[in-house]
Amino acid sequence: MKNSFLLRIMGLLTILLLAPVMTFAATLSAMPVIFGIRIEFILFALTLIGVATFHHRTMYVALIGLAVILITKYIFMPDFSLLEHIVGTAQKEGEWRILLNLLGLLLGFAILAKYFEESGVPDWLPKVLPDDWKGGLVLLFSVMVLSSFLDNIAAAMIGGTIAMVVYKGKVHMGFLAAIVAASNAGGAGSVVGDTTTTLMWIDGVNPLNVTHAFVASIAAFAIFGVVGSLQQNKYHKIQKDPSKHYKIDVGKILIVALILVCAILTNYFFDLPALGVWIAIIIGNFIRKAPWHEIPKSIQGTIFLMSLVTCASLMPVEELPAASWQTAFSLGFVSAVFDNIPLTKLCLEQGGYDWGVLAYAVGFGGSMIWFGSSAGVALSNMYPEAKSVVKYVKHGWHVTVAYIVGFFVMLGIVGWHPHAPHRKEHQLQQQMLNAPAELPSTDSTSMTK
Repeated sequence: MKNSFLLRIMGLLTILLLAPVMTFAATLSAMPVIFGIRIEFILFALTLIGVATFHHRTMYVALIGLAVILITKYIFMPDFSLLEHIVGTAQKEGEWRILLNLLGLLLGFAILAKYFEESGVPDWLPKVLPDDWKGGLVLLFSVMVLSSFLDNIAAAMIGGTIAMVVYKGKVHMGFLAAIVAASNAGGAGSVVGDTTTTLMWIDGVNPLNVTHAFVASIAAFAIFGVVGSLQQNKYHKIQKDPSKHYKIDVGKILIVALILVCAILTNYFFDLPALGVWIAIIIGNFIRKAPWHEIPKSIQGTIFLMSLVTCASLMPVEELPAASWQTAFSLGFVSAVFDNIPLTKLCLEQGGYDWGVLAYAVGFGGSMIWFGSSAGVALSNMYPEAKSVVKYVKHGWHVTVAYIVGFFVMLGIVGWHPHAPHRKEHQLQQQMLNAPAELPSTDSTSMTK
């Protein structure tokens, strides 16, 4: 009876979260539709319900869902090519970069987390962290600050590693949700802190136009940070004194720093942070033997996320409702179950959004469910109990409340200011840069005439 009730709750929750997606889907036509909704969206919804229901078999559910969606595509769309979808064409970039980064970052940061755990720093931290609930609050704030200039996966993994040590492995589900939220909140206002904001930057959005997302992040932190810390303190208090047997390993600390620096550099220069992560891991292996045994522990979670992201990328979301703060707000809930990368791409093509408001919505919104962001999936590899959607939503309810409050605090303080002409400005800047090279030939032509 209890299981039946939980299944109904999970089904209702998934339907509510997918409602905005379904409204987008209902406007499209090509493949078979059921009640005005294309079949791909229905299959995707069933996949998500399966993930929520069979949380101990999430990888297999995601793979089956992906296989069914692909088979459906090939049956009803003879021109569809998975190879072109992944590799890309002359007109459209494929999904390979996103998938390659996910693969490299999830596996690479699992190694980073182990290096950090064995460095002795987490064992030393009880010496400086407050002994009560404020210790958890400081930890969450540190994760948020880290994620403003690091990848949110790295920030979540570091936060999870510290929590594992200072709480002696007894970490409350609500605090895990708060770690995910903190890692996503920090990257919302920084073009180097999250993939979505980096996409905006590459597309020509001024980095200053996303910084006001921090207003929402700070307001949200005041809720999920405090509630999550109080939950954790009630469940298991922070370790008061550092372990007597800890020893700081400077070599492993240097490797952790090298991995993070290389990730930032290759993200900036090549849009491939995973490349820098693995270059640093290979170099670091000569200093301290890499904990390769951590990779098998992360394989299932990595395959799961890559499958889910691929499923999301196959959804024919070719247009969105008119740009408005209401649309941006709903996209936050969509991001909890739908890959925010294609959503961000669509918003950039459409224009008319306040990029800071959108950055918070699609960046922080994924924190509401554990598989809504790569940071949540990475942390669930460390804490498998987080893969229960029911428990995650039940104990991490404060993240959803924080999203709503943060959004409207930002809207009230900063307002809604669309930045529609960012592409024209970007093109004009490029023309001005190229103008000096064109002047001599223009003058020569006029003189000849």
